[in-house]
Formats: sequence, C-alpha cells, structure tokens
Amino acid sequence: MNGKVWTAALVVIGDEILSGRTQDKNIAQVASWLNVQGIRLREVRVVADVAEAIGDAVKAMLAADDYVFTTGGIGPTHDDITVDSIAAAFGVGVEIHPEARATLERYYETRGGITDARLRMARVPAGSDLIVNKMSGAPGIRRGNLFIMAGVPHITAGMLDALTGTLEGGRPLVSVTIGGFVPESEVADLLGATEKAHEGISIGSYPFFKEGQVGANFVVRSEDLELAEACAKELAGALEEKGYSIINGGL
Repeated sequence: MNGKVWTAALVVIGDEILSGRTQDKNIAQVASWLNVQGIRLREVRVVADVAEAIGDAVKAMLAADDYVFTTGGIGPTHDDITVDSIAAAFGVGVEIHPEARATLERYYETRGGITDARLRMARVPAGSDLIVNKMSGAPGIRRGNLFIMAGVPHITAGMLDALTGTLEGGRPLVSVTIGGFVPESEVADLLGATEKAHEGISIGSYPFFKEGQVGANFVVRSEDLELAEACAKELAGALEEKGYSIINGGL
C-alpha cells in the first residue's frame, strides 16, 4: 500500500450502551462507510454520559487520528450532553446555530412547533458547521475533523450519506476469504510468513468450531484486489499441500 493511510476513531456515547439496555449498531455501519471512503477505523471507545470522559476521549483521538466521529447524546433531553462536553473540552461556548434553528422550525411547523427541548438540538460548539439530516430534521455537527452524529442508527446512516465523498481518504480495502477445518495454531507460522512475503497485504485468522471440529477462516486484505486474490490463492495452495481442504469464501 502506497501513500498516506487515512485513519479515524469512533466514540460511542451513552449509558444505555454500557448498561446493555441498547445494543450498538453504529460501529459496523461507520466502519463500513469509512472503508468505502478509503479511511481505516482504527479505534472505538464506548463512554458514559460523563462530560469529562466524553471530552477526554475526543481530544485524545483527534491527536492520534485524522478524523473522529461520535454517536449519541445530541437529542432534546437533559442527559444529551455531548455538545456541552465537547465545547468544554475545547474551551469554546455553546451557541444556537441559526441554520439549525431554521431547519428545526420548518420540520416542527406541522408537528407542534418549536419548543425549548427541540431547540436544544440546534445547539453546537461555537464555530461548528452542520451535517444534513433528512430523516428527522435535527442536524449533525462538524467541527473541523470532528463529526458529532446522532445515536439512532438510521439517522446516523443518513448523516453518513450526507458526508459521502466530502472527506479526504485513500483507497478502500478489499478482502478475499478462504477457510477450512484448519487449526490455526498449526499454521500460524505459515500465515505470518505469507503475510511478510506480500507487501501491502494483511492476513487475519478467525477460528470457529463447527460439526465437532475446529477450523478457521483466513481473510486476506489489501488495497489491490489482484494482490489479495494472488496471495489468497498462494495461501490456499500452501495449506492444501499440508493436507487441508480449503474452501474459497470460507466456512
């Protein structure tokens, strides 16, 4: 892989995630979306609705990665504290974004009108831009390379769609999978040697237990599909030489 590798981190915010009441669905969709943009999701943190924890996580990740995304905590209720927490972490105020207010007023015009609670969703850290939300009116927030998004998965998806093509990235990763009833401990050295021999390739090993037997799927990843396919073919051949039956696509 040549050139810069663009990276991102994700902060999943909410007591409901940590308590197990709500199962997070955003990690997978953010990771998949980022890969299409040519950006690697390098780290995910789940943090409670605690201002200092939110701010510390965002600042640490911005120092380490090109982009940071947050999900959750930008709704209308008192426990939606993401905006305040991030503003405090960066030493800026919180303001009502005029475009966000206008959008919410239009959205709620036939839904009971704007209220103080609904107006909370127009609050942004000073100096922020908006991320369009066609699903429910309340926009997401962009502050430089920080993207503050809703926690509701279908709304998050809409915000990601609005961001598609707007971020600088590299080439997306592609993958080729092979697998079989292969105990990974018996082929660990082969996997390492194969990866080392192919520049721009990474190989992941994912064990399973099926039909009373242990096995593993091997995922070959690269920015170049031809390289991935060639490496996977070579690896499959080497495994078959050791007496294992290998299935393209994995088990």
